[in-house]
Amino acid sequence: MITFIEEKRPHLFFKVVSSFVAFTFILSVILPPQLAQAQVAPQTILNLPVPGTLLAPTNGYVPPLIKGISLDAENPLHFNFILDSGEEPLEGAALTDEGTKLIKYFLASLTIPDNEMWVNLSPYEKERIVSDSLGQTEMGRDLLSQDYLLKQLSSSLMYPEEELGSKFWKRVYKKAYEQYQTTDIPVDTFNKVWIVPNKATVYEHANSAFVVERHLKVMLEEDYLAMTKSPYKAEGKQNSELVSKIIKEVIIPEIEREINQGENFAQLRQIYNSMILATWFKRNLRDSLLGQV
Repeated sequence: MITFIEEKRPHLFFKVVSSFVAFTFILSVILPPQLAQAQVAPQTILNLPVPGTLLAPTNGYVPPLIKGISLDAENPLHFNFILDSGEEPLEGAALTDEGTKLIKYFLASLTIPDNEMWVNLSPYEKERIVSDSLGQTEMGRDLLSQDYLLKQLSSSLMYPEEELGSKFWKRVYKKAYEQYQTTDIPVDTFNKVWIVPNKATVYEHANSAFVVERHLKVMLEEDYLAMTKSPYKAEGKQNSELVSKIIKEVIIPEIEREINQGENFAQLRQIYNSMILATWFKRNLRDSLLGQV
């Protein structure tokens, strides 16, 4: 877990807080070596694609988001939320339902301990799918659905008959031939991908805070463990250095772009915004009179 806070004052009324957010927000995925060829398939529960469906990257999309929060100076538990309706402005009941969902994300982030803010659909860790507290919330359910989509996207990007997958495998076999003078070698494509908070920028004015920048980072498990200096080794089979390197160069950047901009992971960005503001509130409350009492 990495925490970094920096404060700057461009003038008397504003300050900028930039941080590597202080909770562990993790999605993990196993990249299987093969994928079914179905291009279109019926949806499963929560409108998720069935296993084996190719999931294509999407264009940039801005979903409804909680962009800010304003606190009552006399009652720090009284919130006013500032909602950005996104690219497709909502009205009436649809706006109410979407706003309620986003506020539930915020409230769940307030109550769930930081070290329990993770989901993990790895088939090799069936006893560690979601923490007990997060698993009782809609946010936990929605994070699991996003982890499922992460699997689908990662597999699709490695599919050899698609453009990016073709590029990936050509580079794998090219590197294999350069090193071993043959392409007839076993290739280990077991990889676990982590999504973690990278950056959050919050503008704070008086008793209000606004999320103006955020970014989620995608990395292989070996890099995450190295970053956190964890003593534990990555689970599963040992990845070949050759394949891991090419995945980092070809596949990971496309996943990271989709995570931070694409429509497939709009819900993940909604959750992240709510979590950032909840983290700001908890830190702000800690220094308030109520926190001291």
